[in-house]
Amino acid sequence: MNREEAITLIEENVKRRNIICHMLAVEAIMRALARRFGEDEEVWGLTGLLHDIDFDKTQSRPEKHGVLAEEMLRGKVPDDILKAIKAHNYQHTGVMPEERMEKALIASDAISGLIVACALVMPSKKMRDVKLKTVKKKFKAKDFARGVNRDKILLCEEIGLSRDEFFELSLNALKEISEEIGL
Repeated sequence: MNREEAITLIEENVKRRNIICHMLAVEAIMRALARRFGEDEEVWGLTGLLHDIDFDKTQSRPEKHGVLAEEMLRGKVPDDILKAIKAHNYQHTGVMPEERMEKALIASDAISGLIVACALVMPSKKMRDVKLKTVKKKFKAKDFARGVNRDKILLCEEIGLSRDEFFELSLNALKEISEEIGL
């Protein structure tokens, strides 16, 4: 499956624009990580792009999130993408993240939410106005973006990046696609 085919599949299965924007954000971060680590950018990008393909259908059944995605994507993407998608919901699927790409997806999923929340509290509501200092400060503020799991963000350290490196890489990746995601 190439990116265009993935976008078509997403448009068929995901109706809420905010979820699509989230998937695009995670894709951008995963692509930046792939470049940083010399990994296959297309594989990592597709993993980020498709990770919530089943979200609309599984929102009320979290134990199915990732499992249904695997059913939808089997035979269309490599098995390592399927495993990473299931591992990003390891609390419910039981598929523990072991590989770098799997941990990267979990960390990217979480940091995208934090950075988008940072943009939304800017007076301009624009990603361009978010600074690394802001992300670091908001990460420490437990009452900010309460739904963002900070421990998942810290998986960046298990894949070889410091917290600050990961924040900067992720912020820059989202700034590159800010118009596409409406920020």
